[in-house]
Amino acid sequence: MLFSVSLMFVKTTSEHARLKEAREGLATWRKWGPYLSERQWGTVREDYSESGTAWDYFPHDHARSRAYRWGEDGLAGLSDEKQRLCFALSLWNGADPILKERAFGLTNSEGNHGEDVKDYYFYLDATPTHSYGKYLYKYPQRAFPYDDLVRINKRARVRNSNTS
Repeated sequence: MLFSVSLMFVKTTSEHARLKEAREGLATWRKWGPYLSERQWGTVREDYSESGTAWDYFPHDHARSRAYRWGEDGLAGLSDEKQRLCFALSLWNGADPILKERAFGLTNSEGNHGEDVKDYYFYLDATPTHSYGKYLYKYPQRAFPYDDLVRINKRARVRNSNTS
C-alpha cells in the first residue's frame, strides 16, 4: 500500500504572529475586544422584581436612565475583558427623542420576546486577536419607529391570541 503525503505551506501573516504572542503570554491581544452586549436590559441577571418578570422589570425605556448591576451594553461596543472600561457608539439622526445607544426590542407584554431586537446590525469581519473588526449598523435617517413597533406588535399579539 502506497501513501502519499503532501505538505501545504501556509504563509505566516501578522495575525499568526499576534496569535503566537497571545498564546505565549508575550502580548495581551485579547485583553480588549467586542465583549460588550448589544442588549443588557431585560435580562434575568438584571431582574430584581418580586414576580420574576425580567422583561417588564427592566424594559428598553428604562435602560437609558438606570444603572446595570451585572453588565453593560452598547452598539459596536468594545471593552476590556472584565468590562471595567467600555466604549460604544452613540448615534442621533436629528429626529429621535433619545440618543441611540443600544439595540431596541420589546418586552413580552409589549407583544414580542425581548431578545428579538428590531435593529439591523452586522459583524462583517474580525481577526481572532481583535486587532481588526468591521461592524455595520443600519440607522434610519428618519425617526426610529419605537412607538410604531410597540403598537404593531401589540396588535399582532392580540390578533394571535384570538386565533389560538
